[in-house]
Amino acid sequence: MKKIALASLILLGAFSFGAHAQGYKFTTVVSQKATPVKDQASTGTCWCFATTSFMESELLRMGKGEYDLSEMFIVRQKYINQINDNYLRRGKGNVGQGSLSHTWINAFRQVGIVPEEVYHGIAYDSKSHNHSEMARVIGSVAKLSVDMQKKSAQYDKIVESVLDSYLGEAPESFIYNGKTYTPQSFAASLGLNMDDYIEITSFSHKPYYEKMIVEVEDNWEHESQYNLPLDEMMAVLDHALMHGYTVDWDGDVSEKGFGFRKGVAINPLVTKLDDYSTTDRARFENLSVAQRLEEVYKFENPYPEIEVTQEVRQQGYESFVTTDDHLMHITGIAKDQNGTKYYITKNSWGESNTDGGYLNMSESFVRAKTIYFMIHKDALPKDIAKKLGIK
Repeated sequence: MKKIALASLILLGAFSFGAHAQGYKFTTVVSQKATPVKDQASTGTCWCFATTSFMESELLRMGKGEYDLSEMFIVRQKYINQINDNYLRRGKGNVGQGSLSHTWINAFRQVGIVPEEVYHGIAYDSKSHNHSEMARVIGSVAKLSVDMQKKSAQYDKIVESVLDSYLGEAPESFIYNGKTYTPQSFAASLGLNMDDYIEITSFSHKPYYEKMIVEVEDNWEHESQYNLPLDEMMAVLDHALMHGYTVDWDGDVSEKGFGFRKGVAINPLVTKLDDYSTTDRARFENLSVAQRLEEVYKFENPYPEIEVTQEVRQQGYESFVTTDDHLMHITGIAKDQNGTKYYITKNSWGESNTDGGYLNMSESFVRAKTIYFMIHKDALPKDIAKKLGIK
């Protein structure tokens, strides 16, 4: 009942996420429709869970109803594509578990999609997803073809056999709601146009208003993103959420400011205390920076955060502090009791925190830690769409 109740509140956009975090009092500004939280479990497939959730929200936005789409059907095709790419790169490709949003789009175009009930993607002895063994086997199989300097017909069968053994055989056809579909015909029935989705980023080492290839390992397909100045990237994010759209977000969650268990992600300012309250300033001024951070990362109260400029953001990226770690699904905007903006974010780690699997990421955190995000192109403000040449 808890899961059903949470899903209903999400759909109504009436839940103040993060209300359980001690000292934080959040008010929802806007909340778009989303499907229930899922659990990627022991896998590196956040990219697929986030993008699947995003597409499920797109179907809700389009009035198509609520769908539970199969993540592992997409993951299966992704591994086939990775293995082939790695072979042609003479073993210098990426056959790891990670990827980015466009990987979902590319696989969807190739093989379509199926409902979760048709393809759970667990053909091994486990109640939840666990790809630790499969990933090692795939790595070994991928290396074999490179070492042999050829791909035989038997080799292709071996790849299929590995995926069949762990994920299950991909269905050629299936019955859903009384109708017979193939994965391609089911995909067509959804009405999703993959040409409508674009990726947005913001880095100063490449020209603005042009496409660039974000230099992260999981961008193994070398797809490009539209590069905007930071303030315009954030304007796109806000415009999308305020106009009925959700956002497929990729960024850095490797630092202590990402407090998922407490339902918040923050980017605190502790080197300068001018913006702190008189009481907090008196309490913090005799502490070292490390001690101040220790207090802040208890996530008991909101504190002032870093003003993230384009230069600050770029420094984080070029010093390898800001890394490509995790994809999640942003579904709304909230504010805390001090008026600080946060982004309501659906994670894929199950309902394993104080907020049923959601968290609030502060504006400062998002400005600093975003690698890129994907949106429907119609979510762009008209002036920015014009600058990018998008119609």
